[in-house]
Amino acid sequence: MTLSRDAAETVGLKALAWLAANEDLLPVFMGATGAAEDDLRAGAEDPAFLGAVLDFVLMDDAWVMAFCADSGLDTETPQRARAVLPGGAQVHWT
Repeated sequence: MTLSRDAAETVGLKALAWLAANEDLLPVFMGATGAAEDDLRAGAEDPAFLGAVLDFVLMDDAWVMAFCADSGLDTETPQRARAVLPGGAQVHWT
């Protein structure tokens, strides 16, 4: 099932909010990306930034499961949302 662009952005926003509320994981994200608090606020309106947030969450199955449990989402929803946002298309090497 493919998500609409709006639905994918909503999932990205939920992931950003979940990440911002996670005092253990937020510093890891900010350190890995170099993002500052102002960048988080501005990024909430940027589909490419939301895609990057989903990329980060998708790096660890435990993070995906925790995010989805807290957000009431199916565990495959973040990956489907990521595919819709800028930079999320699958690369075909053939």
